[in-house]
Amino acid sequence: MTLTDDYAVDQAVARLADEFRARLRPQVIGIVVRNCRRDLSGVPATALPELVERLARARLEAEN
Repeated sequence: MTLTDDYAVDQAVARLADEFRARLRPQVIGIVVRNCRRDLSGVPATALPELVERLARARLEAEN
């Protein structure tokens, strides 16, 4: 499975795009989420959805 096909990534991008749409472009959000997914590559798959979204949210909030 590639990062672009990762369901956890797709779902996190969609939720965070709704949350941050007034401040950041969806493309930026997608890049941040995919980088978080890559950074968490050693994490068990069952924990990925929550951890990817939490890490991405923290990074996006830090950018503002």
